[in-house]
Amino acid sequence: MSTAQHKIGSGFGATSTADEVLEGIDLSGKLALVTGGYSGIGLETTRALVKAGALVVVPARRPETAEQALAGLPGVEVDELDLGDLESVRRFAERFLASGRGLDIVIDSAGIMACPETRVGDGWEAQFATNHLGHFALVNRLWPAIAPGGARVVSVSSRGHHHAAGIRWDDIHWRQGYDKWEAYGQAKTANVLFAVQLDKLGRDAGVRAFALHPGGILTPLQRHLAQEEMVERGWIDEEGNLLHPEVFKTPQQGAATQVWAATSPQLDGLGGLYLEDCDIAEPAQDTREGVKDWAIDPEQAARLWTLSAELTGVDAFAS
Repeated sequence: MSTAQHKIGSGFGATSTADEVLEGIDLSGKLALVTGGYSGIGLETTRALVKAGALVVVPARRPETAEQALAGLPGVEVDELDLGDLESVRRFAERFLASGRGLDIVIDSAGIMACPETRVGDGWEAQFATNHLGHFALVNRLWPAIAPGGARVVSVSSRGHHHAAGIRWDDIHWRQGYDKWEAYGQAKTANVLFAVQLDKLGRDAGVRAFALHPGGILTPLQRHLAQEEMVERGWIDEEGNLLHPEVFKTPQQGAATQVWAATSPQLDGLGGLYLEDCDIAEPAQDTREGVKDWAIDPEQAARLWTLSAELTGVDAFAS
């Protein structure tokens, strides 16, 4: 498969921070939306965008918690949104569209990881529903507000897509043999495929989409993991201390790639790509780096888009 998935030598890397990739970029007058923008790398993303001059809308399942986390940040607006509830997505989108504003940046940063088997909506597996279907419905409902001629949509995936072998088409909601890590891998694969197809559909309007791996960062994303499991994986010791700080990023470093994806002029004219460490990722070979071919397959991306539209009842590009 021919691909544009090759490094461009951005000058940034794994230790770059969100503030560093935004140096010299003026976002005054720009409006961004960041799901999960009040916790972990989402919070650092919001802070960096505001510092660069942007106004930021932060939809939150827990608005009061978001207000507390974002207290003191100017130019931030919090509203209620539960990505696992399509009615909540619809209500949020309607409120936003009623404001008449246009979005320059959408960063789908919220997500859950390796949770116990949980069902939402019509019995949907929670990781696929929250990480992918909720964001799919949100972006499609907000499409009339996503500014043509320069807006970017950023889908925060993960190297976790390596855990899967593509989409489990015959049992997409894991009704048989649930495995929390493989289900997470499927959801993260879906995040990449979403960006591939959205970029194809939106590029004629000047809207480009990217997906990315932010890096390994210990944040509230690990809330569903017992300390014993993180010890077993070699992340922390029995006292909770980080064992390999050279491997894990800080939240400020973890936010850098999604901020770079959303704003960098180095990506002008590009889209539908998977990024890591503030550069375009290479195709994955026999290493943990890069993007697997199943996550950027255009046929799989189109198939997932059709299925997602059927499940959510939303498709901004339906003829």
